[in-house]
Amino acid sequence: MKPRTLRILLITGGLVAVSGASALVLNALNSNVAFFYTPTQVGAGEAPRNRVFRIGGLVKSGSIVREQMTVRFVVTDTAHDIPVHYTGILPDLFREGKGAVVQGRLVNGPTGHFAATEVLAKHDENYMPPEAQHALDQAHKGKAMTETTK
Repeated sequence: MKPRTLRILLITGGLVAVSGASALVLNALNSNVAFFYTPTQVGAGEAPRNRVFRIGGLVKSGSIVREQMTVRFVVTDTAHDIPVHYTGILPDLFREGKGAVVQGRLVNGPTGHFAATEVLAKHDENYMPPEAQHALDQAHKGKAMTETTK
């Protein structure tokens, strides 16, 4: 076999191997992605059916019903409500009137309940990473300095 033919075969084999590995990685990433939807979007039918996704909003006051390890509650964005069923231990910050993000699937279409596999309680909505807070503080100081020099 000529050296040129051998080089072409090695390059072609390498490209096929890299393409196959890329396809496997992208397939794995796509199957683990859980997109976020609001209760209004779920009510409008924009959420996927038979796929895992996340919904977020406030836990409606008076909606939490506990039955041993199963908890039923309603997530709302004040425009639409989504009933949620979850079996497991809830986070300590989970409360009525506070923010929550739940991951799972819709049962019986958009009018049914949401079967959650994971519940995340949101911290204070005013929380900001320290870096972002520092940048805002610096921006306010800069603005104040330019106003005092005018």
